[in-house]
Amino acid sequence: MKRALVFPGQASQYVGMGQDIFEKHQSIKDMYATANEILGFDVADVSFNGPLEALTETKVTQPALFVTSAAMFTLLPKSYEFSMTAGHSLGEFSALFAAGVLSFEDTLAIVKVRSEGMQAAGESQTGTMAAILNMSREDITKVCKHAASRGIVQAANYNSPGQIVISGETEAVHYAMEIAKNLGARKALALNVSGAFHSPLMSPAKDDLSVIVENTKFKKAKVPVVANVDANPTTDPQKIKNNLIEQLENPVLWEDTVQYMVKDGVDEIVEIGPGKVLQGLVKRISRDMATGGIATQEQLEVIS
Repeated sequence: MKRALVFPGQASQYVGMGQDIFEKHQSIKDMYATANEILGFDVADVSFNGPLEALTETKVTQPALFVTSAAMFTLLPKSYEFSMTAGHSLGEFSALFAAGVLSFEDTLAIVKVRSEGMQAAGESQTGTMAAILNMSREDITKVCKHAASRGIVQAANYNSPGQIVISGETEAVHYAMEIAKNLGARKALALNVSGAFHSPLMSPAKDDLSVIVENTKFKKAKVPVVANVDANPTTDPQKIKNNLIEQLENPVLWEDTVQYMVKDGVDEIVEIGPGKVLQGLVKRISRDMATGGIATQEQLEVIS
């Protein structure tokens, strides 16, 4: 059995995530206490009690999701083998933690800088994102090229066949949505996000992220991590650093990532952390792939 672990990104958060494992395990209480010190706010309280508006703020969502996913990963039995990891956007940091590249503390410190920088970039520029359904990559590229007359707009997430998210300046994104609908897209849905993630509008967040990434010790990954930016596996610390910095302004190649896993002979893809978003995407990319999720104490006990 060749297993890959994948980790969710923003939009998978929900009030109450991680509470059951927190209440049962002292080791998880300790992780959250450490996280609170690093973050300067009570990540357990906002994760378990909300309100959802607070949990949806980028500077809160990203660290909260990482802490939940990392905590869940640490509770996996030692006998639970996996051959590679990957994560969707923020989830790539959880994937690096799982692969032994970074300590919990160092990963969270980087995520804190990234999330604060992305939120500030979103607040300083009017950007947004939209999901375009039932259009090919080639057509999305043409749509964005045409809509660029109104400002920056590009593909941000290649999530699965027929589900691509675009990102950029608000006017350009809305114009691209119109063009896409006129060209036969089944739907063009504006997303409730606080910024134009994975586009050049995130460039203000790049300097601080680059500094902390370059000044943090990355170890060689114990298993390959399939990167968002090129859907290629790597264990090399410097390559991983470069990938994380590039990821900020470039598309998440999730469909390509799963296709790589299929070609590499992965038999099962298991999502570790809140929600089921990635399991759904995997099934749309490869119907025959075995999938699973570990997001609760109950699901942990099934494999223990």
